[in-house]
Amino acid sequence: MALSHSPKAFSAMRAFISDERGATAIEYGLIAGLIALVIIGAMSAVFTGIGNQFNNIGNNLATH
Repeated sequence: MALSHSPKAFSAMRAFISDERGATAIEYGLIAGLIALVIIGAMSAVFTGIGNQFNNIGNNLATH
């Protein structure tokens, strides 16, 4: 069985190799994931700080 050496096969293969739409979608997905991690980390730090402040206020109210 011989491989086809037609110009259509070569142009189709060249188009497939040069198509970067999937790679771009993956890159955008990775960027969105990293942004989400940063946001989650920042929110966790902020909410921990707020929780500590409320605990301090509650402890001060309980002792006075």
